Amino acid sequence: MKVLRTVAATLALLATMSLTALAAPKSIKVATDATWPPMEMLDANKKIVGFEIDFMNAVAAEAGLKVEYKNTAWDGIFAGLEAGQYDAILSSVTITDERKKKYDFSDPYIQIGQILVVPKTDKTSKKISDLKGKKVGAQIGTTGAFEVKKNAGVEMKTYDEIGLAFEDMAAGRIVGVVCDEPTAAHFALQKKEYKEKFKITGDAFTHEGYGITVKKGNKALVDQLNKGIKAVKAKKIDEKLRVKWLR
Repeated sequence: MKVLRTVAATLALLATMSLTALAAPKSIKVATDATWPPMEMLDANKKIVGFEIDFMNAVAAEAGLKVEYKNTAWDGIFAGLEAGQYDAILSSVTITDERKKKYDFSDPYIQIGQILVVPKTDKTSKKISDLKGKKVGAQIGTTGAFEVKKNAGVEMKTYDEIGLAFEDMAAGRIVGVVCDEPTAAHFALQKKEYKEKFKITGDAFTHEGYGITVKKGNKALVDQLNKGIKAVKAKKIDEKLRVKWLR
């Protein structure tokens, strides 16, 4: 009888441990290049913050995930995913047909466009092609850089961080910067040292959706992320975050 009681107790303990394991959130590591305000950036305490960080935290809560963030330079961020250094990329990544050949994506969670920022002294430029024969900056490997490259006669200068492009424009070394609308608004309209110098000109000339990027074939994680994104949107959490970060 004592043996039976011991076996029963052991089975009960194992069952409890199994339930606990099932209830525990899955932990994933997410890479982000925290140089793209207001989407992802470092605050005064070197903590990664921004719209996408708050959004991802909300998605994780809804999907039963625990997230660890890894600040990663943009120029190596996709290679790191391929090498298994992290499980996903959350870094204002536009879903493109070319990228979908190599990676899988969550459902798009925000729509943005590329836009041109120029000095306020420029009274005529409305689009990239207006700057033929001049230098225009963009972050390397971004859709902004892809758009500049499409314009024959415009000299593109690329940067590891978009903030460096704005520094160069303030110094007169380039005459325009192309980047995502929220980032353009941050630098041209909100940043103290630039808002009297720069302006957004013309209309957005692309229509893009951001997605969370995962390794090709990781359907289970994509499904879990999409579950969280759907719940966040249903509860309108994303709209509250837009008000906090993007307006």
